[in-house]
Amino acid sequence: MSASRMGSVALVFATVLASLRLSVAASQDEEQNMYNFRFVRHGRDAPLVSYYNYIVVGGGTAGCPLAATLSERSRVLLLERGGLPYGNRNVSSEYHFADALADTSPLSPAQRFVSEDGVVNARARVLGGGSCLNAGFYTRASAGYVRAAGWDARLVNASYRWVEREVVFRPGVPRWQRALRDGLLEAGVTPDNGYTLDHVPGTKIGGTIFDRRGRRHTAADFLRKAHPKRLTVFLHATVSRILFRRRGGVAKPAAYGVVFTDSMGVQHHVYLRRGGARNEVILAAGTLGSPQLLMLSGVGPRAQLEKHGIRTVHDQPAVGQGVADNPMNSVFVPSPVPVALSLVQVVGVTRFGSFIEGVSGSQFGVPVHGRGAARHARNFGMFSPMTGQLGTVPPKERTPEAMRRAAEVMRRLDRRAFQGGFILEKILGPMSTGHIELRSPDAHANPAVTFNYFRDPRDVERCARGMEAIERVARTRAFAPFTYANHTAMDAAFRRAAGLAYFPVNLLPRHPRDTRPLQQYCRDTVMTIWHYHGGCHVGAVVDQDYRVIGVQGLRVVDSSTFKYSPGTNPQATVMMLGRYMGLRILKEKRWVRKQGTDDKH
Repeated sequence: MSASRMGSVALVFATVLASLRLSVAASQDEEQNMYNFRFVRHGRDAPLVSYYNYIVVGGGTAGCPLAATLSERSRVLLLERGGLPYGNRNVSSEYHFADALADTSPLSPAQRFVSEDGVVNARARVLGGGSCLNAGFYTRASAGYVRAAGWDARLVNASYRWVEREVVFRPGVPRWQRALRDGLLEAGVTPDNGYTLDHVPGTKIGGTIFDRRGRRHTAADFLRKAHPKRLTVFLHATVSRILFRRRGGVAKPAAYGVVFTDSMGVQHHVYLRRGGARNEVILAAGTLGSPQLLMLSGVGPRAQLEKHGIRTVHDQPAVGQGVADNPMNSVFVPSPVPVALSLVQVVGVTRFGSFIEGVSGSQFGVPVHGRGAARHARNFGMFSPMTGQLGTVPPKERTPEAMRRAAEVMRRLDRRAFQGGFILEKILGPMSTGHIELRSPDAHANPAVTFNYFRDPRDVERCARGMEAIERVARTRAFAPFTYANHTAMDAAFRRAAGLAYFPVNLLPRHPRDTRPLQQYCRDTVMTIWHYHGGCHVGAVVDQDYRVIGVQGLRVVDSSTFKYSPGTNPQATVMMLGRYMGLRILKEKRWVRKQGTDDKH
């Protein structure tokens, strides 16, 4: 080939490559422009002193719909310690779903923490909260859960529908997910409930917050519903404490504002506007953030507060107690044929307290489209060691060195080893609970969290029965096209030495030498499904209206108020709760205004 012709080919290639880059950049710019909220600003641009009717702390899964709803009739400030989700492919793209969890940088939307149990976990640090990090599955709580919570069923359903119109889609179900559905039915997880957003026993296809283009929709999208002149959002604004004072003749201390720090370390004071009897501070900072902030502000167990030099405003021993994380156990089922990427779409709701779901594909981290795509990711997506998920060693042995070695083993595997999917189970409840304690008075630091996985024997039995059900599913005729005929054929694909240490995932079928009882297998292989909750239980820390007991002008509206995780996946109910309580609070305020008017006549 002549030099001139080679130059022409190079020019064409460079032009095509530049066009592709511009296309990707344009897609990201389009998304950012679509959600160009003029009321969203950086915390460093906030005034040093400001006043609002409502101060919502935490722009997450509950905080965004709550703030949007309250702004319909009041001036609202929403404070979020993270940044925007838009324009970040690790948040927006289904194909990069696991990358956010693997990102441990200071600006990552996922802030990693390790529970005292040894299980690696993550908490959201981004506008939209956990809806920016999860696998997207959407399903409502059961009717029984709604009744037990004491919620107004009609308003609950209206709030769910409001959420669903904005962010919920019906998934396109690929062959692997259809085989999982049929395998669950064949294994006895009946009836077939088809596509439904309701939580009902049997096997169903649920909703998703990923659209057909693989683009994630998050709780931040609800801010499009907000009144643009009544809502202000500050990002990278970390609240360090709630301000309390005692009003004359009133025994209870009252919240009257908050202090937050911007990314430059400058403190800002925000106060509730005077003259509004119902003006409030509302915590929506999540299961870790809300109990932590209460304690940092002097509401919590006195002994713990004094240990960190925090003045006690209200001695409340229940703050931080009853925290739980639904344990997850998973197995990778290698496939002799290629498998398309899919996140959670199908769930089997068993009658013995175990929920069975699945994710498939090996191309996480690299969007692979069309015939010309040549690169394939060598990782196991959300179950890769880089995300902190390493179920092949007991929790206390999941050291950084163990993670590093498992990642090295994973990178050496043959490409065929990544064909397949994970079938996982999460137990109902759980019954085992733990607690949150402060590590320091620093609001930026993670608190110490103990979940006490499988302390209650009922949880262990539910897990064991769930694992038995997964084994039955993998042996069904419906699932046979996606399983190897025998263990020898599977090992050949993995080229795995019998005693290879630091293997990254648990396989099904299990190795013949793995003779552990399923109960011990559950304890050894436990991971998180990121559904932790509790720490501000209704009836203990907050009342039925989510007001903090023992103080005035303060509520908590988020997953920390849950005693049990709702349904198979909680995000739908957390979003719903934000909308539901926003409407309830506005109704209360209208009633108070009406009473005040009536009293004048």
